[in-house]
Amino acid sequence: GGRLPGDKGDQTGFGMNALQERQWVESARQGDQEAFERLVRAYEKRVFALTLRMCGNAEDAAEAAQEAFLAVWQGLKFFRGEASFSTWLYRLASNACVDLLRREGRHRAAAGPSLNDEELDLAAADPAPTPQEAAERAELRQQIEAGLQQLSLEYRQVLVLREMHQLSYEEIGQTLNLDPGTVKSRISRGRKRLRKILLENGNFSARPPSKG
Repeated sequence: GGRLPGDKGDQTGFGMNALQERQWVESARQGDQEAFERLVRAYEKRVFALTLRMCGNAEDAAEAAQEAFLAVWQGLKFFRGEASFSTWLYRLASNACVDLLRREGRHRAAAGPSLNDEELDLAAADPAPTPQEAAERAELRQQIEAGLQQLSLEYRQVLVLREMHQLSYEEIGQTLNLDPGTVKSRISRGRKRLRKILLENGNFSARPPSKG
């Protein structure tokens, strides 16, 4: 499997500005299949990146992504633009993952103390890492993504959207229908539990190496 592209940047699809997106959404709402297919092509990589991190395997991720785009097509006539199209799409993709995981009985809950911890930054990166640092970061990212699969869905959702997809607290709240305080609390608790999982697995040091 090839590496997925990064998810940073504006919240519109690749190679598409906000005006064009609105035009495609409006055309698709009126039943234009070609406009809908353009929206799918613009967002399919990011939606699959999201569902893969939520579901943990490519087969389930592809099914959830397909269900999300089907839900988009079926729901477009009701989409009024209160939230951005991408926020609505992420919500449908996240819901599709939750439904699929619950349906298949793979919803694993993680228990532990709930303590705030804002230190774990999964997205931090220096501009020019050495080859060794780059390799270590790639390994850490793999360990983090494996650790995410051991979290309960409520924590996995917020951490994937925040750390992997760079959504703001407000955007996460809109995506998951949560108030900002709940989002912040879940992110803090999710980070704490993820750190605990990584430490227990021996994959994560409390402090990054200082030399170099």
